[in-house]
Amino acid sequence: QVRLLESGGGSVPNGGSLRLSCVPSVSILSTSCMGWFRQAPGKEREGVASFYSRTSADRYRDSVKGRFTVSREENTLYLQMNNLTSEDTGMYYCAANFRLGTRCLYDASFETFGQGTQVTVSS
Repeated sequence: QVRLLESGGGSVPNGGSLRLSCVPSVSILSTSCMGWFRQAPGKEREGVASFYSRTSADRYRDSVKGRFTVSREENTLYLQMNNLTSEDTGMYYCAANFRLGTRCLYDASFETFGQGTQVTVSS
């Protein structure tokens, strides 16, 4: 079973930046739809970005467009987050879907999630 390991979370002030990393236990980034999700306290988990390597297609939730960028380098998936606000606070998860292909989108159903990394933005 594939495991996903996230890192890079932390505490930053409003307007700060963080870069999250996700490393799969096996090489899946070339062929899988990858996503970044987050869950704020008291709220449901939501997808914020997706990336499909074969087409280099990246997609973003409206609330993070222009601030977040998803990318891949070798066997690591990244989420660069800039101009963070308190609304971005939450646990961030890396996710994989092995079936979506070109239908890769952040609000699709993903089957494999990592343990998460906490992002806290203070106002």
